[in-house]
Amino acid sequence: MKINIGHWVAKWASLKPEKPAIIFENKVFSYKFLNERVNRAAHMFQQMNITRNDRVGVLMRNTYQLVEIFFALAKIGAIFVPLNTRLSSTELNYIVNDSRTKALIFDENFIGTLEPCIKDFPVGEECFLCLGKPPEWAKSYEDEITFQKIDEPEGKGPAGGEDPLSILYTSGTTGVPKGAVLSHRKTFFNSLNANIYYGLRSSDIMLAPRPMFHSGGVFVELCPIIYAGGTLIMQKRFDPEEILFTIEKYRATVLEIPATTLRFILEQCDLSKHDLSSLRVCYTGGEQVSPELLDSYINAGIVVSQIYGQTETSTLTWLAPEDAIHKRGSIGKPVFHGNVMIVDKNGQETKPEEIGEIVASGCILMNGYWGNPELTQDTIIDGLLHTGDLAKRDEEGFFFIVGRKKDVYISGGENVYPAEVERVLLENQKILNVGVCGIPHEKWGETGLACIVLKTGEHMTEEEIIDFCEGRLARYKIPKIIEFVKDLPINAAQKIDRKKLKNDYMLYRIE
Repeated sequence: MKINIGHWVAKWASLKPEKPAIIFENKVFSYKFLNERVNRAAHMFQQMNITRNDRVGVLMRNTYQLVEIFFALAKIGAIFVPLNTRLSSTELNYIVNDSRTKALIFDENFIGTLEPCIKDFPVGEECFLCLGKPPEWAKSYEDEITFQKIDEPEGKGPAGGEDPLSILYTSGTTGVPKGAVLSHRKTFFNSLNANIYYGLRSSDIMLAPRPMFHSGGVFVELCPIIYAGGTLIMQKRFDPEEILFTIEKYRATVLEIPATTLRFILEQCDLSKHDLSSLRVCYTGGEQVSPELLDSYINAGIVVSQIYGQTETSTLTWLAPEDAIHKRGSIGKPVFHGNVMIVDKNGQETKPEEIGEIVASGCILMNGYWGNPELTQDTIIDGLLHTGDLAKRDEEGFFFIVGRKKDVYISGGENVYPAEVERVLLENQKILNVGVCGIPHEKWGETGLACIVLKTGEHMTEEEIIDFCEGRLARYKIPKIIEFVKDLPINAAQKIDRKKLKNDYMLYRIE
């Protein structure tokens, strides 16, 4: 039997119909209610002639309607294409056309962003649905779904297994986004990994601060907790104080949160004023976390574990809470389902402390990049997906990220990994955040540019930064150029945009 993740909601609706599935802006929605909404949406899509493998774009902030759309499309074998709410009209136009989206569901707040390009969309006239007050060229989502049947939809043959579930677009090295095709089977094994390592159970209540157009929101938060029969807390957006109040109010047990948000919480909130004792697991991923930040949470009684993954694979490594203190800075060990290792340039597994590239194989890989077999073949070679991330492992098998292959720069003939330099700088208690990249240098070929965000009220000089690095980094790794900035450019994946750091600095120098 093929695994179809759309059936998870129906299963829990049968086993525990009144169990809360979603808490959205203080409203509780049971598994029975959610499954009925999923079925209504599925029937609506079928009436719109959305069938197996058709793509449906979704442009909206976190809401329970987004969840029902995701599982409804899964049930009928159609493909969910979440659209980043931060994208411009031009960027959205590219993705909608590249994926050949047949229908588009959007929040009324994005009408202005969509209108300049709807004439170029491959979407049928009757296939624009608006959550909220629709424009003349769209229908009301709620009007269309309300009077649909609540029984299980019938499909044309069972969908699932290696069939596409979603296409997630991620930043491309060629300058245009690339769509990672993720299957039902991959999502199932990713959720199994989460259950093993996070210990998820139906009594768990997970707070989901990440947007659902992000791999972390859909495949690290939503799918694992629904598979376990737990409860997901959502809002259109959370500010730092609301996250703490929500944990306290609903006695949340699991929190998956970006490192940037962890920093904002420390900056803007007083942890001692909140009862966070219900948290059983707190984990973060997507970027580096400074030892000082981890220590601040440990002192508040919260152990933050790090995970690592990519859109193309979801979670690849996990650091268990019992290891999070003495292995600070590690991204942990490989997940149970799937094969993850570090290899050298010849494809041989590295020895401890040797730097190599993280590769993965097995049931957790994407099917490939949508409509781009050449890029797929360049990324998945002989069954191994090459992540582009450089790492090393210690004698006990714990992985440590060193940097991205494409981020490495060569100074005086030596490789320098920006992530390593950033990790050292983040140990300084006056520094809030830092981004490092390589820039041209007459003598050394390239040297490091460090753009530093200081904590509120702090002051440092270039000389102090360089002195701090002395003895902590080899001389060739110490950045020669120091810039103090108010903030760092962040890309759609909520990671530091090193390319923009470099380009902005070079443009500034030319001017």
